[in-house]
Amino acid sequence: MAYSVPTNIDPAADAASLLRRLGFATLTLLTPTVALVTRRGVVVLVPIGVALLVLAAALDGAQRPLGVVWEKVRTSRTALAAMIVLLWCALSLVWTPFIGPAAERLGNIVATAALAVAGYLALPDRMRSANLYLVPVGVGIAAIAAIGAALFGEASRAGFDEADQNLDRGLTVIALLVWPAIAWLRSRGRHREAALLGVTAAFAVALGPQWMPRIALAVGGLAFALTVYAGEKGVKTVGWTMGGLLVLAPLLPFVARPLAGLFLASSDPVLRSMRIWRSIITSEPVRLITGHGFESSLRGRLEGLIPINAPNTLLFELWFELGIVGAVAGAVALHGAARAAGRNHAALVPGMMAAFATAFSFACLGIGTAQMWWFTTLAVVVLVFVAIERGQFRTTRPKARLFRR
Repeated sequence: MAYSVPTNIDPAADAASLLRRLGFATLTLLTPTVALVTRRGVVVLVPIGVALLVLAAALDGAQRPLGVVWEKVRTSRTALAAMIVLLWCALSLVWTPFIGPAAERLGNIVATAALAVAGYLALPDRMRSANLYLVPVGVGIAAIAAIGAALFGEASRAGFDEADQNLDRGLTVIALLVWPAIAWLRSRGRHREAALLGVTAAFAVALGPQWMPRIALAVGGLAFALTVYAGEKGVKTVGWTMGGLLVLAPLLPFVARPLAGLFLASSDPVLRSMRIWRSIITSEPVRLITGHGFESSLRGRLEGLIPINAPNTLLFELWFELGIVGAVAGAVALHGAARAAGRNHAALVPGMMAAFATAFSFACLGIGTAQMWWFTTLAVVVLVFVAIERGQFRTTRPKARLFRR
């Protein structure tokens, strides 16, 4: 008797499901842990994960139609502001004193942005819960590994060596990815697991060798709590704070320095960097309009264009390199992105605001925003949040009624 193959089996759909699971696992399960071990782990793994997602989309066509996505992007002021920032970066290559390194850096940023767009277009319209549970699992494994490395590994020894740098970089990735993980667990009603994951990540960050992840995660926690209890007010606070700080940044060395002088010694590095910032503004006020050109802040320190102890925060570098055009466009993009995120599923919004606050705090504290692993990590966070938002399609199951006609 011949055996008949069931007609409901679709090899292409099964292969696509497997590739999508592997791709998302690469982004969420492997990346946080590998970041603790090697400097280039994030940069290497993320393109592999996105490529697997693109292959899966090519096989089953489960992604959203390109026309719908394009219409949404075309009418978005946030996307327009982000494109203005990139175009202004490209135009500033005309007057930057370091055109070769600047062009190379801009090319890397554009390639990373294209990678993020490809991943966004490849994500299915409905994301399976089984894939999304990999997010908290990956963050939890990475946090436990970071705790072990801080207590018993090479990073526990005195001195800030390569092991400490890897641990600090991995903790930065954990501090960012913990928020989409918590958001997903809360959206599934798993509040205890979300709290446990948050405590584990915070403990790992507290044991880290550097203070920056601790402050950034704490600021993200404040944004999370504010949005949970204040709702829309929390979204507005995060959006306006980020945009306002970017636009008003040149006032900081004039306003914040006298206040900081009440608490810090005159030889403190923070006060010295503010004095340098103020002297740069007063000596070249015209440059507040055009900026000195892309990549001029980092290369300027190395070549003696500006003092080596000039501020390395995003607030200074954005104005120094891109001027008022780049600063205002960046502020509009950040504010618009935060407000757009606030219109998502209510259970996800606190985690989104916390991620915005954490990433912005890292940038303001001087994480070195020109590094490619940083841009790639931000792309992963965005893709994970988009996937989680597309996993909220489950409706409430109706109650069974006996004696119903």
